[in-house]
Amino acid sequence: MTSPSFKRRAFLVSAVAATVLSAAPAFAGPPPATITNVSYDPTRELYQALNPAFGSWWKKRTGQDVNFRMSHGGSGAQSRAILDGLDADVATLALAYDIDVLADKGHLLAPNWQHALASNSSPYVSTIVFLVRKGNPKGIHGWADLVKPGVQVITPNPKTSGGARWNFLAAWAYGRRAGHSDAAARGYVKDLYAHVPVLDSGARGSTTTFVERGIGDVEIAWENDALLAVNKLGRDKFDIVVPQISILAEPPVAVLTANTNRHGTTTVATGYLNFLYSPLAQTIIAQNGYRPRNPQVAAKFAHQFPKVNLVTIDKEFGGWRKAQHIFFDDGGIYDQIASSH
Repeated sequence: MTSPSFKRRAFLVSAVAATVLSAAPAFAGPPPATITNVSYDPTRELYQALNPAFGSWWKKRTGQDVNFRMSHGGSGAQSRAILDGLDADVATLALAYDIDVLADKGHLLAPNWQHALASNSSPYVSTIVFLVRKGNPKGIHGWADLVKPGVQVITPNPKTSGGARWNFLAAWAYGRRAGHSDAAARGYVKDLYAHVPVLDSGARGSTTTFVERGIGDVEIAWENDALLAVNKLGRDKFDIVVPQISILAEPPVAVLTANTNRHGTTTVATGYLNFLYSPLAQTIIAQNGYRPRNPQVAAKFAHQFPKVNLVTIDKEFGGWRKAQHIFFDDGGIYDQIASSH
């Protein structure tokens, strides 16, 4: 026979257990993850759209919530900030060399990092176009028109901006073809920079200078930034001019595994960058003015992206490591041109 005191104790234990169970959630999923994405200047709007889409997608598949920290700036400056301790999980920068530095000097990821994801770890591409004021009052139709008397050109500083380095090399490729030599290319680019009144540190800063401050007659711009300027401010203020030759700009993305292994975020960071290749993300990419890699999505947005004669960094300049050394390292061709003005 059970004693009354035992019954009272059993009742109390059952009551406490019932209270604890009713207070606990039905399912306690994995703890939230936080991804720090250090990116280049013009991707603000892109990741404002991509991040919540990935968060919903990841939550449905894993039960895990994801928070994001974003940092934007000139690509070269961002790469140096990561080397100096900015604790990024992923780098989504303007050109491969800025991530090569993180592998070579920071040992934050493998030297062959571009093999980790499809298409050289570049889920979207862009190119360089000209943004002019409505009606194109200075008659800017191609690269030759940028060096006409009285034309002011806006482009950022190649020492800090990835977009500026793409601009410089696109201009060099034009000059080389127009004059049939590197000497002619150098002369053209030197003349071009003599028409630049201000060098902002990043591509978005140059767009602000041209669009909001009203400085300059033409901006050499990322295609996505030019589309943003036209669509955001209205087609009655700006026009886009597509030059006869430009460059295939491949902004790469990478997981900084030395950091993510320490943070415990390698799985979610890898999922985040793989998501960028999905049809959903590729559609968001196209909607934000970047050229998607997915052929089906690209076909849907073909009206938005004119066909351009594009040179590539590998065929025209021997890859980014070589181009960086020749043109943009201290004492390189850009410094020589800048010091002669």
